Amino acid sequence: MRIKDELFGKEVIDADVQIVGKVSDVVLDKDTYEITDLVLKRSGLSEQIKASEDLVPMELVKVIGDKILLKGEDDL
Repeated sequence: MRIKDELFGKEVIDADVQIVGKVSDVVLDKDTYEITDLVLKRSGLSEQIKASEDLVPMELVKVIGDKILLKGEDDL
């Protein structure tokens, strides 16, 4: 998988089907080169007000497809 082509720019959606943001970067484990976290840039009005980024651990990712779906309380 090419990280840039497959993940960057994808929308991330929470369990309530709300857009959380878009993937702007990833954090890699320096020893295993596995993705540990997704770096999200917020979407919408909050993006215009203040540039902000959030880290989402890969353990919270449920599905990666056209969009990235996060796990809900029932999945944890």
